Amino acid sequence: MSRKRSRKRKADELEVPKLEALEQINLNAAGLDIGDDDIYVAVPEGRDEVSVRVFHTFTRDLYALADWLEACGVETVAMESTGVYWIPTYEILEERGFEVYLVNARDVKNVPERKTDILDCQWIQQLHTYGLLRPSFRPPEEICALRALVRHRDSLIRSCGAEIQRMQKALQQMNVKLTNVISDITGVTGMNIIRDIVGGERDPHDLAKHRDFRCKKSEEEIAKSLEGNYKPEHIFALKQALEAYDFYRGQIKACDVEIEKQYKTFEPKVDVTEHPLEPGKQTNPRGNEPDFDLRLHLYQMGGVDLTRIPGINVLTVQKVLSETGVDMSAWPTVKHFASWLSLCPHNDKTGGKVIRSKTKKTQNRAAAALRMSVQSLFHSKSALGGYYRSMRAKLGKPEAVTATAHKLARIIYAMLKNQTEYRDPAEGYYEGQAGQRAINNLKRKAKKMGFELVPNQA
Repeated sequence: MSRKRSRKRKADELEVPKLEALEQINLNAAGLDIGDDDIYVAVPEGRDEVSVRVFHTFTRDLYALADWLEACGVETVAMESTGVYWIPTYEILEERGFEVYLVNARDVKNVPERKTDILDCQWIQQLHTYGLLRPSFRPPEEICALRALVRHRDSLIRSCGAEIQRMQKALQQMNVKLTNVISDITGVTGMNIIRDIVGGERDPHDLAKHRDFRCKKSEEEIAKSLEGNYKPEHIFALKQALEAYDFYRGQIKACDVEIEKQYKTFEPKVDVTEHPLEPGKQTNPRGNEPDFDLRLHLYQMGGVDLTRIPGINVLTVQKVLSETGVDMSAWPTVKHFASWLSLCPHNDKTGGKVIRSKTKKTQNRAAAALRMSVQSLFHSKSALGGYYRSMRAKLGKPEAVTATAHKLARIIYAMLKNQTEYRDPAEGYYEGQAGQRAINNLKRKAKKMGFELVPNQA
């Protein structure tokens, strides 16, 4: 048989090696290989005339897939997490009562023999039968709905930020140095000036009259920065960027309304009448924070006030809880939680030696939010601020950010699992612990060498 002809063998002629030495755990297991157009499904042999079928990805075909799995006596299904194609299939099968395993593609990438779609689904089904696949974490449905809205809001904020950059570019092309005298052009002063420029005003002194009393620069300095070369093409670009910015701000407000509706569907874990929320330092929303009382909703949702942790604001808490949920039972210990966030060392060992201990690369949004929150701890007088500065002096900035984010993750896990409030010990708490560990190490070394460590009484 020629090589070209051998490549055209039918998929049903290929066989997957059987793992006879292992015990079959999931006898009624199916394997799915999901693509954009087709879904290849493998069920145990003898359940139907064929053990592998192909379904299209239209909704009616997904329901037909669920009917066929029920007819074959399948109870649990395993599928790879490829893109977003798996989401409709996952949701429909979960609604029909199947136990669905969403598995990482890395766990099934080493497929023996020739790699085809037929072999993929058969291999997934066989691995799932022997219990060799573990499901990826997926929060409850209500958390998934909140997560979708929060992620969509983040994308709107990024789009809004892109329009701000376009406005800044148009101003620079006109040599209007507004960014040199105003820290944020989207503030009261900046937006009033930009709207008047788009409206046709060119007199710098008239434009500078929009100066807010909180601006550090004087009206004369602002007027000097507004003496620009107002060319029509740049004014047009500024106008379009301003209109797009206003549109995205309206979309963000509409998204906040939906997010608030979603929070009202959660059953409160705490009665605010018996255990009211302590007043925070911040009363009015700042930056991209929503207009409604997000802190109160998060408190009722989680049962504890996570914003009491230094460096953690309401948007960080919302992003973390929308990714993890409030039920920490999915992670047996805090170490499992930190590992899922990829905030702990990933030790690669060979020959009994650790050759690599860096954290794994991840796109986990909760971990990214915790890393961002660490940046505000540099000048903090809290214990976590002291810990971050100590780690930064010892390890450098990147490693210190990871170590402090790991510390924040452990605190959040303990608060949600034990329903305890955060109490800041003191600024030098972690430094004191490190000093005590150093003393204990010296005592142990001295004892091992036959000496005794005696403190200096003076």
